Amino acid sequence: MSGSRLIGRLIESLRCLPGVGPKSAQRMAFHLLEYNRDGGRQLAEALSMAMEQVGNCSECRTLSEQTICLLCSNDQRDRSLLCVVETPADVQALEQSTGYRGVYFVLMGHLSPLDGIGPEALGLDLLEARLASAEVKELILATNPTVEGEATAHFVSEIARAQGVRTTRIAHGVPMGGELEYIDGGTLSHAFAGRQEV
Repeated sequence: MSGSRLIGRLIESLRCLPGVGPKSAQRMAFHLLEYNRDGGRQLAEALSMAMEQVGNCSECRTLSEQTICLLCSNDQRDRSLLCVVETPADVQALEQSTGYRGVYFVLMGHLSPLDGIGPEALGLDLLEARLASAEVKELILATNPTVEGEATAHFVSEIARAQGVRTTRIAHGVPMGGELEYIDGGTLSHAFAGRQEV
């Protein structure tokens, strides 16, 4: 870009974000440089601080500034309920949308042998140790309803079963406000198979 190494580096750096291609990165860089330099400085400071100070909770593995995150250190949470999710974003979604009062375990991904992601990468040894402590009475599987998410849920349920821990899976199916004719076959089949008495 007109010989500017710094602008080129900024554009290339912005491309590390998911869904940001060359044109989007260029648009963001120019917006910050032309119209919002204060916002750019705040963004740079926030990024720098987060990269230095945010790590993983030693209990649930979510992202946290503290060694033990606020959810895990909250003595009002029910430690007998443990919800397994794939990402910290899943924790946020559940906290904002449900009345769940238990604690979490964040896998930071899902099983994917083709990508070299096995049980050790997901911290399943830590989960197994936590289940062995006999504090957890119910393990709630809230992995994504994808092939990898289902395989991960099955693998985790086997670990829980070996420890004698009751295991449940969040329901999947027709979304609220959805119309049956527009629902994909896999979702509709799963919802039909999981029907409940009313």
